[in-house]
Amino acid sequence: MTIRRKICLILTLLWAIVIFAYSAQAGAESEGTSRWAGTMFARIFVPGFDDWSETEQIEFAEKIDHPVRKVAHFTEYAILGFLVAGTYATKDKSKKKNMLIPWLLATIYAATDELHQVFVPGRDGNIKDVLLDSAGCIFGVTMMLLLLNISFPRKINYRKVVGDK
Repeated sequence: MTIRRKICLILTLLWAIVIFAYSAQAGAESEGTSRWAGTMFARIFVPGFDDWSETEQIEFAEKIDHPVRKVAHFTEYAILGFLVAGTYATKDKSKKKNMLIPWLLATIYAATDELHQVFVPGRDGNIKDVLLDSAGCIFGVTMMLLLLNISFPRKINYRKVVGDK
């Protein structure tokens, strides 16, 4: 196993733990995390946000809660797909396998994560989230495979290029 694949495996396992930990947050705690993320987003991208009253800031964070959660789903699974593809992909495997297997593994994890949330107080499992997570997975897998193709192109057979036998 290459160093890249070993590092990606370790990061994949750590990232899966991070996802699990966020999914294990009770509903109220998860809402607080989303509100914090929405507030940070607004501080960065909304001019004058810090000048708003605390009530206005909270109302804004609550308004963007749904999109923040959906972007978080896509992003966390894009990262997982990226790492799983980095763990799995090799030049010896077909492009189809290098894409399909990591996407499938990450999507299965997304489905089990949503199932896990059914047992967390104040949370529920949602098939739409699995579909969004799956889209994030394929995006992450694609990004890793593009990176690997750019960084590590297949070796050119010099003899074949110049016509030697």
